Amino acid sequence: MTNLHGRRTLATWREMDSDEFRTYVGLLILAGVYRSINESTRSLWAEKYGRDIFRATMSHKRFHQISGALRFDDKLSRPRRRHDKLSAIRKVWDLWTHRLELLFSPDRDICVDEQLVLFRGRCNFKQYIPTKPAKYGLKIWTVCDVKTSYAWRLQVYTGKAGDRAEVNQGMRVALELTEGLQGNVITCDNFFYFICPGRRATEEETGPGWHNPKKQARASASVAPDKRQSGFLLRLHLHSHPHCRLLRPRRGNNVLLLSTKHRTPNVSEGQKRKPVIIQDYNRCKGGVDNLDKVVGTYSCRRKTNRWPVALFHNLLDVSLYNSFVLWTAIDPAWKQLKTYRRRLYIEEVGEALVNPHILKRGCLPHSSGASD
Repeated sequence: MTNLHGRRTLATWREMDSDEFRTYVGLLILAGVYRSINESTRSLWAEKYGRDIFRATMSHKRFHQISGALRFDDKLSRPRRRHDKLSAIRKVWDLWTHRLELLFSPDRDICVDEQLVLFRGRCNFKQYIPTKPAKYGLKIWTVCDVKTSYAWRLQVYTGKAGDRAEVNQGMRVALELTEGLQGNVITCDNFFYFICPGRRATEEETGPGWHNPKKQARASASVAPDKRQSGFLLRLHLHSHPHCRLLRPRRGNNVLLLSTKHRTPNVSEGQKRKPVIIQDYNRCKGGVDNLDKVVGTYSCRRKTNRWPVALFHNLLDVSLYNSFVLWTAIDPAWKQLKTYRRRLYIEEVGEALVNPHILKRGCLPHSSGASD
């Protein structure tokens, strides 16, 4: 579709093949390795202060042309798909997310949370989340493996359907993202607070256990304290639901806990004597947050006013991290003594993508460093 759009908009457009597209992606990856998110592409290609590999791979004009013409669908056929807000990148997104599930089997503990992709341009489903570092962007529901932070399943939130706000959105998202899982323990935060799924998971006997704390809960049912647990963990019978616990760490601060895994209100043996359900939640809740952190370290994101391109950049970042998880699982001894081996891995991937195109170029730039 990039070639189609290039022919329509540029009289001097030259057809781009798959090799050149891989080269373009490799340059984006290398720019992320050098942490050049906010650096101008002119600076990357500058002869005095830039990087030699960019000039040796592709001209700055060609890179700028590809960036401007990058498309993932035929714009003229989009009106027929206007009911799908993600139509501009739907085909690529579905193929990618389907492949993520096939390549990895998550461990027992998984985490469901939201990811915010930075974007401040025009988009009718752009979200504002003040608790996220990006503040504004595209919200993606994400299922991550707790042990490795592998992004196993992702779903873009495209806003509400119709004029009415969605009811029980947290329940719908959690059940859709965890569909097909068996024998897993699912951890999610208070946005996904609900009673029915915990009961539903028990009734259907699908196997998953749910950790779901709801802070500042107001209990209208009877509460029976357990004196053997130092009075901190109370059992709450809320609408005859057997999996609710009420934690009162201090007066006036109630935390409602929903779990189908913890049948008894056990407390740790340490000095703080924390409830085991709280310890398990603290251990598993940061799967998606850790993914955001590691992806942002070497992000290939570039400034853009088009939200499909912003999603594409995030797709590359997540793919690089997931592939690193798979590579280290296959070969755990690869550069094991290096503390920055993920950076080395990303750099090798970028160089492997651009080297074939460098060898095909008939004339390299006259820079002494780029011609080596």
